[in-house]
Amino acid sequence: MKNLIVILFALMITVSCNSQKKIYSDFDMSYSKSGGFAPIYENLLVKGNQAHYSFEGQGKKNKTTFKLTDEEIKNLNQILTKNNFRHIAEDRKKIYDGIAVTISVKNGENSGSKTDASMIMPKHQSNWENIVNAFQEIINKNVKNTP
Repeated sequence: MKNLIVILFALMITVSCNSQKKIYSDFDMSYSKSGGFAPIYENLLVKGNQAHYSFEGQGKKNKTTFKLTDEEIKNLNQILTKNNFRHIAEDRKKIYDGIAVTISVKNGENSGSKTDASMIMPKHQSNWENIVNAFQEIINKNVKNTP
């Protein structure tokens, strides 16, 4: 009986860990902000119309799941296209202790991954800011107590 309880407990832990990994690996779009002298970790993962948000830092923790409308997804894709997401050039200078934003798109015409961890080339900076602002607006609209 004792062995059965131990096996069931181990199975339960394994299943719960696998479901968490799936959230963080199976997404269509992601927005991630992390780093800094006093590190913060902010993530928005979008799969279909489902969005998972998490924030940790500044003594705060927040996790929430919400739905995006088809119009919000369409608008986000239009902003990525209008601002030439795939053609944004990253600089290669190293920046330490800065807060970096990484945006990844896994499907469609805007597939790619960009980060400002090493800065964005000046001629693409406004495009990058427009895209970052679009993701931040989604967070601000849908998440209570955003930092």
